[in-house]
Amino acid sequence: MTIRFDGRVAIVTGAGNGLGRAHALGLAARGARVVVNDFGGARDGTGGSLTAAETVVEEIRKAGGEAIADGADVSDFEQVTAMVAKATETWGSVDIMCANAGILRDKSFVKMEVADFAKVIAVHLTGTFYCCKAVWDGMRERNYGRIVLTTSSSGLYGNFGQANYGAAKSGMVGLMNVLAEEGRKYNVRVNTISPTAATRMTEELLPPQALELMKADAITPAVLFLLSEDAPTRTIMGAGAGSFAVIRILESEGINLPESDWTPDAIAAHFAEIADMATARPLEGAFQQTQKYIEQAAKAAGIKLGE
Repeated sequence: MTIRFDGRVAIVTGAGNGLGRAHALGLAARGARVVVNDFGGARDGTGGSLTAAETVVEEIRKAGGEAIADGADVSDFEQVTAMVAKATETWGSVDIMCANAGILRDKSFVKMEVADFAKVIAVHLTGTFYCCKAVWDGMRERNYGRIVLTTSSSGLYGNFGQANYGAAKSGMVGLMNVLAEEGRKYNVRVNTISPTAATRMTEELLPPQALELMKADAITPAVLFLLSEDAPTRTIMGAGAGSFAVIRILESEGINLPESDWTPDAIAAHFAEIADMATARPLEGAFQQTQKYIEQAAKAAGIKLGE
């Protein structure tokens, strides 16, 4: 099986460097027409230039592909909608959205300014929402859409000095969960990538030997798979240095306690059993958790549901 994107139009945000550039080049090499979006600012989101995006567009065109540059700031909804409108006017649709743009303003929580928290949330989380919102109606109308959001191990597992970034990146999972459900009947599939790579975002965080292993284009195969026609939906993939994994949020089976034991002391006494992950399983929707707890309570009380 050869995954191709012939006839598809893709937008890749933050595509002037690093991961986004690799994703844009990968999509174009397999036939997609690509909007190379990059605000062109510094790592902390200041400044701005179209040069980086134009350079990637030139690479794609020299290789025989089709691409246009766009400098929209993803934290500005009007600029994002204008970018989608330009792509639609140029090529007729937007079939693929790869939301990759991001900035860093790392500081320990005690030193983090409110503005630094707000700006990172605005670019990563709100900006991703804007990108999805701007393409959503068109994808539903055409009964086709593929979206990849970008989370991070900092959001999934935590990392010192990244309260803003971690909060934004964990929010991607919640956004994916809901959009995947709402898009399912319209053939809009939404997935999330958790990448680890050597980019200007991580170059100061990793030792030189590790940076040599962490090539940006090692992430792109997973992204292209998650954007493909036969992609799954509601899947988190981890990728880095040629390793690929699926990440799932699990919930222990837990126990039901009688009302007389609805105390913090009883929780403490039973915590090992409550936290036993031996029979943990992922839940496929919010109501499944509610249903599980109801069924456990009904069983404990000898109540047969539905009678």
